[in-house]
Amino acid sequence: MSIAAEDRMKKAIDNLSREFAKVRTGQANPAMLDSVMVDYYGTPTPINQVAAISVPDSRTLGVSPWEKNMVGPIDKAIRASGLGLNPSTEGMMIRLVLPPLTEERRKDLAKICKGLAEDARIAIRNIRRDENDTVKKTVKEQSLSQDQEKKLLDTMQKLTDKYISEVDKVFSAKEKEILTV
Repeated sequence: MSIAAEDRMKKAIDNLSREFAKVRTGQANPAMLDSVMVDYYGTPTPINQVAAISVPDSRTLGVSPWEKNMVGPIDKAIRASGLGLNPSTEGMMIRLVLPPLTEERRKDLAKICKGLAEDARIAIRNIRRDENDTVKKTVKEQSLSQDQEKKLLDTMQKLTDKYISEVDKVFSAKEKEILTV
């Protein structure tokens, strides 16, 4: 079993955590704006590269552009992002007040998170499949015994089960966070 397989599984968990951070839960989180691209002199640029994002309180995000002429384009990009946020500009500061989530929206967000968790599980299973194929190929080349093959396949299954349960833990924590009013 390769260490690379475990690293790839860890990356799948890290990616899932990053994706979950983008899902709005009623709590302000700067990662919510990661997908927002601002027109910076004709070039689409991530918002965190043209402004500082702060969290003044649990329901508010503050966006402070580094250049005064970027207030308008940032405001426009946030409105067009589809995040359902309504920016209000106060001089050089853009405030984003997060409205409370409705019960229906919470359930929709939980479904989205469930899909993201399933994608992570599939990625982990694909890593297991790739690793198992490598082991079986090595056995065919007669450089591994069947006992070694069985041991490696069992080890890979245990590693897969460990990371699948990690996905389940991360998902249940996020689901609880979303559904808590």
